[in-house]
Amino acid sequence: MKTRAYSVSVVVVVVILVLVGMVFAGTGDLQLKVKDKVGNYLADGSGMTLYYFKNNAKDKNACAGPCLEKWPVFYSEKVKSPAGSDAKDFGEFTRADGKKQTTFKGWPLYYFAGDKAAGDTNGQAVKDIWFTVNPVVMENCMK
Repeated sequence: MKTRAYSVSVVVVVVILVLVGMVFAGTGDLQLKVKDKVGNYLADGSGMTLYYFKNNAKDKNACAGPCLEKWPVFYSEKVKSPAGSDAKDFGEFTRADGKKQTTFKGWPLYYFAGDKAAGDTNGQAVKDIWFTVNPVVMENCMK
C-alpha cells in the first residue's frame, strides 16, 4: 500500500515538473505587447512576459542558484523577432552553469515565476532591479 502511494506521488511530482517546464520552455516566436502602467514589453510565443535583470552586464549573468527559482532563464534555439524589431538584436550566450540563455541587445532574458498566465507582468520593477523588456526604452538607453 505504501509503495503504491509512493508511486502515485512520484508520478504527480513528475507531471507537475513537466508542466512547469512547458510553461518556462519558451517558444521562439516573440511578441511585442502593450499594457497600461507597463508600456511596451516582450513576451514569448505563449504570451509569457520576458524580463531583464538590472544587475546583469551585457552577455553576463548575475542571477544564479536560488535566484533562478524565481527568475527562470528564457532560451529558445531559434528566435523569431516580433514585428518592428531587428532579428540581429537577439542572440544567445552560454552561462557559467553551461546552460544557454537568449539575449536582447546582449541582456539575458528571464521569466518570473510569479507570472501564472499570459499577459501577467508581476515581475515589473521587483526590488527596482527586475524589469519587463521594453525594446523602445532599451534602444534609447543603449545609445
